[in-house]
Amino acid sequence: MVESAPTPTIPSPQPLDSTRFMAGDLCAYLECYLEPEQIKEVYRAYLFGAEAHEGQTRQSGEPYIFHPLAVAKTMAEMRMDYKSIIAAILHDVMEDTHISKERIIEEFGEDVAELVDGVSKLTHLKFRSKAEAQAENFRKMMLAITRDLRVILVKLADRLHNMRTLGALRPDKSRRVARETLDIYAPIAQRLGMNAIRRELELLGFAAHYPMRHKVLDAAVKKSRGHRKEVMQKIETAICGRMEEVGIEARIVGREKNLYSIYRKMKQKRLSFSEVYDVFAIRIIVADVDTCYRALGVVHNLYKPVPGRFKDYIAIPKANGYQSLHTVLFGPHGIPIEVQIRTEEMDRVAETGIAAHWLYKAGDRHSATAQDRAREWLKGVLEIQQAAGNSMEFLENVKVDLFPEEVYIFTPQGDIMELPRGATVVDFAYAVHSDVGNTCVAAKIDRRLAPLSTPLESGRTVQIITAPGARPNPAWLNFVVTGKARTAIRHYLKNLQQDEAISLGRRLLEKALSVYELALEQVPEERLRALLDELHLPDINALLADIGLGNRMAALVGRRLSVSEDEGAAMETAPAGMGLPLAVKGTEGMVLSFAKCCNPIPGDPIVGVMSTGRGLVVHREQCRNVVDYRDKPDKWITVEWAPDGAQEYAASVRIQTANKRGVLASLAAGISDMGSNIEHVSFDERDGHATTITFTLSVRNRKHLADIMRRLRRIPEVLRIARAKG
Repeated sequence: MVESAPTPTIPSPQPLDSTRFMAGDLCAYLECYLEPEQIKEVYRAYLFGAEAHEGQTRQSGEPYIFHPLAVAKTMAEMRMDYKSIIAAILHDVMEDTHISKERIIEEFGEDVAELVDGVSKLTHLKFRSKAEAQAENFRKMMLAITRDLRVILVKLADRLHNMRTLGALRPDKSRRVARETLDIYAPIAQRLGMNAIRRELELLGFAAHYPMRHKVLDAAVKKSRGHRKEVMQKIETAICGRMEEVGIEARIVGREKNLYSIYRKMKQKRLSFSEVYDVFAIRIIVADVDTCYRALGVVHNLYKPVPGRFKDYIAIPKANGYQSLHTVLFGPHGIPIEVQIRTEEMDRVAETGIAAHWLYKAGDRHSATAQDRAREWLKGVLEIQQAAGNSMEFLENVKVDLFPEEVYIFTPQGDIMELPRGATVVDFAYAVHSDVGNTCVAAKIDRRLAPLSTPLESGRTVQIITAPGARPNPAWLNFVVTGKARTAIRHYLKNLQQDEAISLGRRLLEKALSVYELALEQVPEERLRALLDELHLPDINALLADIGLGNRMAALVGRRLSVSEDEGAAMETAPAGMGLPLAVKGTEGMVLSFAKCCNPIPGDPIVGVMSTGRGLVVHREQCRNVVDYRDKPDKWITVEWAPDGAQEYAASVRIQTANKRGVLASLAAGISDMGSNIEHVSFDERDGHATTITFTLSVRNRKHLADIMRRLRRIPEVLRIARAKG
């Protein structure tokens, strides 16, 4: 028997009629799947919550208790257990009333108290901004979810009712809530496979945040619906007839794409409304997996498929457990029609996601898979939280990780890794393991070497090449897209910078103490401890890191450590800035850098300037940017090049040439002949006869640069050549 359902419209969800849905209605609703004793507990929770919220009203003016009841109704519709229903009724008592967590434990047990606490905001802490408060509350909620998935179900039900009653709020506040819903809660619902809730959150959020865009797009869809209704009915009738001919029992449902999904697709792919072909689609629901593939063959025989538009999410499910066959067909009059084919179980999981575990029997294989995938994602969220520096960074990285679309990549062993669309080789390396990401140096895509920044496509096989001494490159942050990769790189670089800051700080302090013929090891322990207490620092490493990062001056700390408190007068007469210059190799790392304004190279007279937060910045002595520091001897220190430096450095050369064909090629060949690379080139055409070209070259020292310039002077078209000044 084939059922044909008409193309549905998406109704605008109405606010819950609180005068109609009361506690008695909830208990009557629960009788279909809960035990009488459990329903009594739910009613007791209602009495407890009603007493706690006594006298409180919502913005709409209705008694506050109607909101928890509406949240509990949504949880009941998902067939959640009675403790989840109780938590839904009590979800605001800790936040908005005098009731404590201990009281809830005493009345309803620890499980319910943990669920309520997981949903409650942090009201007892002061935050510098609303953004910081939002981020910290989000971090608290996500950590609670990793302990119990039911927390997010309560939170989504809460947010759903808030969105349904958004009209009672001021426009600015409703837009802020809508933005948060579209950015965080709708993507979380999608990530957990809860598409029914996700669609309603998106629709309500879109209407509240972009009212005019929603109005225009809604009108366009209604107009298009009128044009295509007859065509869609013909297609459904044709598919129904063909399914009956081959003996396949199927339920065929017309589907209309969510308005927000249409808007997002138009925006991301820069399409007009007429170019979005899957506004209307057909869903074919059959008994089992084998029949899915048979039904696919039937529709492909009926209408020609669009090449490259077939996706098999049954063989390779989405990250949230979603399974279905997707294909696009050339319908009548050339209209492309999207068709989804799935089983009843797959359809149920697609709509309810992780809630299917409670909605139906716990042994259901598909719903268990959805929960497993949700827990796998939450495990990754926990790793991001552990490595994130603060709640704002955590929120940013989890937002990045909430991608609705995935690519599927194979490891050399044939395992499948799911990554967000746009993910690169480095994202894949970190998805395998943090240590693999930290030490990756190269990669092969389908057995061919590829850059680490290469975006990955579904079906590729990626092999990561690692090296024991390798470490993350800060430039990776420019192209990685997953929260796990971004957090791991930042975490490693923070620790690396700390270690390098301590090392440089030790060298600077030793240099400052050498003026007093003293070494750091010779400073009495009590004198060092007194200074640390005075500066409110926990240990010597914190002091050295501050010096290395330029937050404290080594000369002043050296003076303080060189004398005891009763010798303080000597501090005023102690010499400053004397002693041996600090040797610079060029390999000191992140807390020692070379100024881009003058590009110093070995052989140049140099000076070091301490920059707060950056550490030591090395300039050429004649650089214009260090003139201001001449009157601030506490900000600069004398430095010199170490004799064993073997690194390459950037140097800029300005060349005036005649405007003739092939000049640039001759210059590049000459630079290459001298063993140098061109890192950057820019042009400044003075007139029709001459052009000034500025090259940034990699050189070993001043002699190497002089040899390159001598070689370039021999090119006939070169009129003038000089090193660029700082």
